[in-house]
Formats: sequence, C-alpha cells, structure tokens
Amino acid sequence: MIITETERLIIRNWREEDRDLAYEINSDDKVMEFFPFRRNRAESNAFFERVRSMIADTGLGLYVLEIKASGEAIGYCGLMRTDNLEPFVPAGTVEIGWRLVPQHWGKGFVSEAARALLAHGFQTLDLDQIVSFAVHNNVKSTSVMERIGMYRVEGGDFDHPGVPDTYPHLKRHVLYSLAAAEWRSRQTPKD
Repeated sequence: MIITETERLIIRNWREEDRDLAYEINSDDKVMEFFPFRRNRAESNAFFERVRSMIADTGLGLYVLEIKASGEAIGYCGLMRTDNLEPFVPAGTVEIGWRLVPQHWGKGFVSEAARALLAHGFQTLDLDQIVSFAVHNNVKSTSVMERIGMYRVEGGDFDHPGVPDTYPHLKRHVLYSLAAAEWRSRQTPKD
C-alpha cells in the first residue's frame, strides 16, 4: 500500500523484503545514538510485524521510504499516535518521526518525506496538530523539525518516561509542534 509519493520517494507500507532494513536501522549504533537500546533480530522482526500491521489496521505508522529511481528502501518516516507520555503529550496526539540508514543522511530525504506526511496528516487525515520530539541535543532531528516548519513548544521540554534512569543523557527531550491552521496558512499563496 502506497501512502503518498514525493519527487524522489515512494512512501509505503512494509513488504516482506524490508525485514533486513528494519534490522539494519534498529541495530545500527549511529542511527540509534539517541536511543537507550538496540534491537536484535527477533526484536526487530517483532517491530516489523507491529508497524506493518498498524499501517494495515489504522493507516498510521512508520512508513518505508523507497527511492523511486532505484527501488531501494532507505529508512522510514511516519505518523503515529503517542502513548505513555502524559502529561507532556496528551494520549492520542499524532507524532511524526523518522530513521534513515546513514549512507543516505544529508540528502534531504527525511525532510522531503516529512513534508509530504505533514500534508497527508493535515489534508487526508484531517489532523488538528502533529508533534515531534527528540533528545535535547539531537541536532539532526531537531533541525529537520525546524526545516519542515515545526515550532519548539515553549516550556514543552520533558524527561521521557520511557528512557531508563540509567541513561540520564537521553532522558531530556524537546517537543516541537505544528497546528493544522498554521500549516494551511503557509499553503495558501499570498496576494
């Protein structure tokens, strides 16, 4: 199932041949630098099944990014409902997030996919707001958030409850947000 497309990317659900991509991303130290865990093959397979089913069941999830020109799957970007982050982020709020294999960093693929998914979220899914959050010093991710037009929420920094206390350097997160009305106002040409 194709969710949407961009100039260079097909954004789609996972296929069986994407299992290795899921493992590569979830076990790579560079990709997972700001996460307290790496997934082994079994955990990665469980992740793969969960996100593929989620997309099929709800339409939301972490979608595969495939380069149109080559057919290569290079990572994922997606829209998911948040859980277990109250009171920092209300339950059910939709988050945009991404991960990409390192050899494709710095080419604008994540920003391109994220912009298309913001449009999908606000136009097709009629969402009121989309948020994103990252470890406070994850400049690569927060730079993407700013490039796609999200704003850092004043007073929105929080200690992520899902990060174990044994990783204090990964606890503090910054919260970014974009409201549908703000996004729509930017889509309308000014006279």
